Amino acid sequence: MVLTAADVALDRSERLPVVLLRGLSREQAHWGDFMGQLQRALPNPVLAIDLPGVGQAMHERSPVSIELMVLQLRQRLRTLQQGPCHLLAMSMGAMVAMAWATKFPSDIASLLLINSSAAGVTPFYQRLKWQSYPVVLQALCASLLKREQLILQLTANNARLRQQQLANWQQIASTRPVEKGVVLRQLWAASRFRLPEKPLCPVLLLASQADRLVDWRASQRIAERWQVPLVLHHHAGHDLALDAPEWLLQQAVGFYRQLKI
Repeated sequence: MVLTAADVALDRSERLPVVLLRGLSREQAHWGDFMGQLQRALPNPVLAIDLPGVGQAMHERSPVSIELMVLQLRQRLRTLQQGPCHLLAMSMGAMVAMAWATKFPSDIASLLLINSSAAGVTPFYQRLKWQSYPVVLQALCASLLKREQLILQLTANNARLRQQQLANWQQIASTRPVEKGVVLRQLWAASRFRLPEKPLCPVLLLASQADRLVDWRASQRIAERWQVPLVLHHHAGHDLALDAPEWLLQQAVGFYRQLKI
């Protein structure tokens, strides 16, 4: 039997979507090629939504708590699709995903969480590595274009990829600039987020041992508290979608195939 494009589209429409969430000051465009690669690898629809105050939601006011972000995102997602979804989320986006799955368990079919952290299980100097403080402060005070260079420096370990992505990220920042007030509110919300109870859905944690922004042991402690699997990458930076997209894709597809989504 040969499947046509219409057959594939119909098959996808009947499956739960995989929804991607980015982290601090990042938007869906920062997924780069990864989102398309994931869509080609899965029979499910793949969507991305932006946190309030960034990207397509740049005109929304950014809340000062992760829980309020959940409420805004949940309302916006309902305009795109009805029913539960799988959440694939990075960094602060993963905090939103954890809170979402705990507060509205019927919304979330699974969680794939990348390089995240939470208060109550991880000290503050590991949630945001103390070695990164000077660059973070410099980025907050820098121009839009310089800020992107500094963010890449913190989140990607591959110098060649940083150079390749710089102009693209600067273009994103110029087209949809993120106000410093939004970044500060996001930082405040993230700093107050505490690990919730273990969600009812399946969970997979991914982390990079060479992450220069968030200590990988933050993910380890979440995995230990929740008794869920953690898979480590040994040399990529915080932004696994940029630094190790093939590995991230392999882990995501393997997880979803195991769930038989």
